[in-house]
Amino acid sequence: MKRDDQQQPYPQVEQPLLPHFLVVGAQKAGTSTVHRRLGNHPGIFLPPAKELHYFSLHTDRPWGWYLRQFEGRGDAQLCGEVTPYYLFHPQAPARIRAALPAVRLVVLLRDPVERTLSQYFHARRHGFETLSLEAALKAEHGRLADAEAILQAAGSSHYSHQKHSYVARSRYEQQLDRIEALFPPQQVLVLQSEPLLSGKREPWERLYAFLGVPPVSWEFEMPRENAGLEEAKAVQAHVKELLRRQLEISATAVRKRYGFDWGW
Repeated sequence: MKRDDQQQPYPQVEQPLLPHFLVVGAQKAGTSTVHRRLGNHPGIFLPPAKELHYFSLHTDRPWGWYLRQFEGRGDAQLCGEVTPYYLFHPQAPARIRAALPAVRLVVLLRDPVERTLSQYFHARRHGFETLSLEAALKAEHGRLADAEAILQAAGSSHYSHQKHSYVARSRYEQQLDRIEALFPPQQVLVLQSEPLLSGKREPWERLYAFLGVPPVSWEFEMPRENAGLEEAKAVQAHVKELLRRQLEISATAVRKRYGFDWGW
């Protein structure tokens, strides 16, 4: 594969300079908490800034720019980064595969209805969204209609694809199809967000084992990062039921593929 599906391949560099793992999403599924907790692990180095976006928004930057983000890594540390847009961006998985064929990918999946609502209220709080919830859900298809064509070009962006992709980002099976077509199963870990964020030991131990670092018990005392204000509790029942019908295919696919669900 070639860099950005365009001209030159990624330069070959010594393996220690490359990220060992990427946390690729989903958005509003706990990636900020995972970033904070992994960043405090003595065996892991993460760049100070979350969401480098190299394989999504900034892939037109020099390859050396990306490698410089990991220059602070200690000799005994693994390095990685956390960019939740990588899971949803249509070109990111192929770009990652071209540059980092041996990288390990971590995917967090939250209840798709709750994730959808959390993204909407996040967009409202940060000024990305002016429409009401029901209006935004109705407008989503039209807002995203030209996104995949635009995002084929290196360095391109699409505002609504990032900010207004409420239901689309909860169609987990579509996004994981891209990942699993390019990476073998042993390089991909899919975790349910809810037990991870509640501090249960088993999913964290699975994550640490997958990354190849020892667990550290003090991490379970750390609070959640970037949590919302629980606005979704006030959403009317008929709106949630509509979203469940739209996203039932995703919940069913997750149950069949990964063995967990959200009880609906």
